[in-house]
Amino acid sequence: MPMTDPDTQPARKKKRLGDILKMVVFLGIGIFFIYWFLLKLEPEQKAAIWQSFVGADYAWVAVALFVCLLSHLVRALRWRLLFRPIGYFPNVNNTFGSVIVAYLANLAFPRAGEVVRCATLRTSEKIPIEKSLGTVVTERLVDTLAFAIVVVIGMLAMFGQAKDWLYNMLSEKYDNLPNMSVIISVLASMLLLAFIAYKLLWKRLLRFAFFKRIDDMVHGMVDGLKSIFYLGGRRTVLFIVYSVVIYLLYILGGLVIFQAFGETHGLGFRAAFVVYLFGTVGMTFSQGGIGVYPVLVQVALGIYGISMEVGTACGWLLWGTQQAAVLVVGAAYLIYFSTKKSKKYS
Repeated sequence: MPMTDPDTQPARKKKRLGDILKMVVFLGIGIFFIYWFLLKLEPEQKAAIWQSFVGADYAWVAVALFVCLLSHLVRALRWRLLFRPIGYFPNVNNTFGSVIVAYLANLAFPRAGEVVRCATLRTSEKIPIEKSLGTVVTERLVDTLAFAIVVVIGMLAMFGQAKDWLYNMLSEKYDNLPNMSVIISVLASMLLLAFIAYKLLWKRLLRFAFFKRIDDMVHGMVDGLKSIFYLGGRRTVLFIVYSVVIYLLYILGGLVIFQAFGETHGLGFRAAFVVYLFGTVGMTFSQGGIGVYPVLVQVALGIYGISMEVGTACGWLLWGTQQAAVLVVGAAYLIYFSTKKSKKYS
């Protein structure tokens, strides 16, 4: 029987305590936002929100549920590609199940899903956890870069109502605000100056331990991203295509939910893009986005003249669809993987 190193026990307990504290804090933020939001509503507003829920076309909600699961499937297909260079070929079912179970784990403990999905692949495909973790790190780096690109595209494409809303909101706080083209020019100039300063001063800054750690981290990220090109020409292209499709499906989910309400069915892709950006911010502020995500979706829809009642109902349906997909399918796969594990040790 393997012995547990007593020196590692305090560290593990500290990590568990940190995970529990994160869960309590993020969940508490979400519950606070729900309470704060409900506290502001008049009885007739609550009734109107409920009527919006009741009047929604749930056939479209079912379609949104399918789109959500499809995005997870594409993510699983993309993840499978990263195993080929290290000599493993997990099947689609087990990889998809691992991704869904990871999302389920993240609802309980932030970032716990990264380890959980590697553990499920070890059970189902006999892939060592340390091998899987390497692919997960690469995938996370790609997601970080991809989301940054999406945000930049979103900011550049945010014309019309969304741009006017952002400019008007800033104008209310700051007098004599320059026009948007001047703001963009100043930001671009600052980025250019920062890049020049980096080129001129970075080697000197590397003498300090803090900047050396940053340099090592950046180089590690670059190496992780470069590993995508070791997949081979066709698979590298396929990996990039999968990445694009994942984000398109995220946006499409909002577009589908728009069809469930008479007031939002005329909104197009641009509005869905803005809703996705706002909603993603909400996901980072509370556990699974509870409380915050629907509020930010309602704010985003308000830019396009959608009433608070319908916007709130739309936000909760969009959030609820995503969580329902994870809870139901994730629980089913959790039972599936538990069965495989019990057979292994029987």
